[in-house]
Amino acid sequence: MADLLWDDVKCFFDPDLMGSLPDVRVPNTSVEDWQAVLDLVAEKGWKCQYSEGETVLPVPQAEVVLSRLAGAECPNLRVWPAADVLAIFRFHSADDVDFDVDLRELQGQERLDLFCGFLREIGRRLGKSVLMDPEGDCGHPVLGFDVEADRVVLLAEPLVM
Repeated sequence: MADLLWDDVKCFFDPDLMGSLPDVRVPNTSVEDWQAVLDLVAEKGWKCQYSEGETVLPVPQAEVVLSRLAGAECPNLRVWPAADVLAIFRFHSADDVDFDVDLRELQGQERLDLFCGFLREIGRRLGKSVLMDPEGDCGHPVLGFDVEADRVVLLAEPLVM
């Protein structure tokens, strides 16, 4: 059974309303949580690419990435949980696991189910909520993985379209 139904949430996946790159985050994390995400990516066999600036490198341990010098360029990890669906993790700090997705890649029930599955995998691995905020509107999640419910749930009223 689907966590969410497309017709109920499609307003939150409209790039014109929400911005095309919503912020997805797991608040209150640690270096160990980041490492758990890196381990999950490897275990699932999701295609990925780690880079620092324009330089592509092997995926390091989270401790190495998060202990870089102040002012160093923020590395990112591109993860494809499925063909044509990209999540870009940004290693800003150990305190939040955060990544972007492109709403244009997440249209329709099939892609929504895939996205919900991705959030579930991360949330279950970390035992924490995974929240999606509209682009540039951090702190106002519209949906997310709820640990207690063990599924992705709505966290805001859908917009009337």
